[in-house]
Amino acid sequence: MKLGLYGGAFNPIHRCHLLVAETARTRLGLDSVLFIPTGGPPHKPPSDFIPAKHRLEMVRLAIAAYPYFQLSDIETRREAKSYTIDTVRTLKETYPPDTHLVFIIGLDAFLDLPSWREPERLVESCDFAVVSRAGFQFKSLEKLPVLGITDTEKLAQLDGGQLEKYAFRLKSGRSLWALAIPPCEVSSQEVRRRLKSKQGIENLLPTAVESYILRYHSGAGGIPQ
Repeated sequence: MKLGLYGGAFNPIHRCHLLVAETARTRLGLDSVLFIPTGGPPHKPPSDFIPAKHRLEMVRLAIAAYPYFQLSDIETRREAKSYTIDTVRTLKETYPPDTHLVFIIGLDAFLDLPSWREPERLVESCDFAVVSRAGFQFKSLEKLPVLGITDTEKLAQLDGGQLEKYAFRLKSGRSLWALAIPPCEVSSQEVRRRLKSKQGIENLLPTAVESYILRYHSGAGGIPQ
């Protein structure tokens, strides 16, 4: 089985998250994509976070119509801070040995890889699908020595729109699939900003998620607490 691991805050989940997951699934031939909402990410303050129970439920609602999308609470169940390397190790022990794991992540977040726990071990543990984000360029991957990517021409073609996907061989022996997709301007931060300022959020969220937020709104501008 070829399984995509899609980790993120999903704070809240929005339409672009679903676009990323579906793009990775179709372009890479993934059998399934496992959404993994983060617990307490070490890079973000807790005050920025919608409680885990609500983020989990919103992801469940968002993916309910997609039989090949699944939800995991592996990180939200942890009492300690969540680190990607720990999650990948646990999932490798959970699934059959022949399961092919592909970690799905946006280019902006992936460029912070050097600050993650055990980045060298992480790039040895699974393959990656790195998805383009507006304002960031794939050529920046050359600046991450842990990857060992030196194919300047292919990076330029991805940034220039001549390539939609390309598999780079990492020095760890693993593969990194670079996926260029059309810009998607929705962000969780923008959704939260609009909610707090009582602006509309139409067309930003899956319908079921929007309904959930409106149902469980609080004094924090409509954000579930």
